[in-house]
Amino acid sequence: MTAYLVQRRPREGGDPYVEDFQFDLFLTFPASKRRSWLWVPAFAGTSGNGVSGVTAETIIQSLASGLLMGLLYGLIAVGLSLIFGLMNIVNFAHGEFLMLAMYAAFFLFAYFAIDPLLAMPFVAAAMFIFGAAIYLLIVRFAMRAKTNVGMVQIFATFGLAIVLRGLAQYFFTPDYRSITHSWLGGKTISIGGIFLPVPQLVGAGLSILAFGALYFFIKRTDFGRALEATREDAGAVALVGIDQNRVFALGWGLGSALVGLAGAIMATFFYIYPDVGASFALIAYVVVALGGFGSVFGAFAGGILVGLVEASTALIMPPSLKSVGIYAVYLLVVFIRPRGLFGSI
Repeated sequence: MTAYLVQRRPREGGDPYVEDFQFDLFLTFPASKRRSWLWVPAFAGTSGNGVSGVTAETIIQSLASGLLMGLLYGLIAVGLSLIFGLMNIVNFAHGEFLMLAMYAAFFLFAYFAIDPLLAMPFVAAAMFIFGAAIYLLIVRFAMRAKTNVGMVQIFATFGLAIVLRGLAQYFFTPDYRSITHSWLGGKTISIGGIFLPVPQLVGAGLSILAFGALYFFIKRTDFGRALEATREDAGAVALVGIDQNRVFALGWGLGSALVGLAGAIMATFFYIYPDVGASFALIAYVVVALGGFGSVFGAFAGGILVGLVEASTALIMPPSLKSVGIYAVYLLVVFIRPRGLFGSI
């Protein structure tokens, strides 16, 4: 049996969800085709003859799907928010971290037959080490710039993103890959007549657990309190003998581990290719800005809000324009509350 699939993406040159279709039509697709569409956050649209197919069941279906994807968006974004809150640095390579995590899950499955569900702790641990190393080898020196510190930090992480993406294209090729026989792949369950894809459902549950564990870690452990203290006043923390570099390195490692966990989940139902992180990074920036830079709970709430808005927009507009609603809400929040819904800056 073929362990994995290497292929070109459907509708090459455009995202697969730009096709308009109804959810009931989606359920009639063969399982092999459904797998490539299951990640779509909203299964609403129009029928083949252009007649609107929005019903109460379709609305509930879309909102449920949007909620599941929103929780995953929050998990992707929380590492970005954590790093910004700790150091006031935006990691522009965050999407590429997600891409590396997805490739790690893919190759563990392809060469060692480790299902992504079991690979999650390994991927998260590897990304923790990778994130800490990136801080120690790159970001730490960018922070020592004498002038234009903000621009140096931006270009350091932006350049890192370009390098990582280029290396992925060189070593992994631009081909689209997917994991076709995972434990969760291609499965759906029905709850009250609402069909939910199992990979997203499990991913949403793991996202909630990850947020709960992160909250406990920050509030109830010594290192978590050191993180909080460093966020509040890094200078005072240094005066009491806490090593800032160690805290920053572990903070980058923790943020990278969280996006690694998200990448392993995403690998079960989303195509894996070198540019995959770019689209999710953009959504992550919006989530963090909506929830408030540096706010862990803001990332959680912002992810849910983005998922629901995305699904709702796809109900009333062509799915290819589903991002319009996200950015409209983002602009509204920026004008009314520039620091975000739960931000303190």
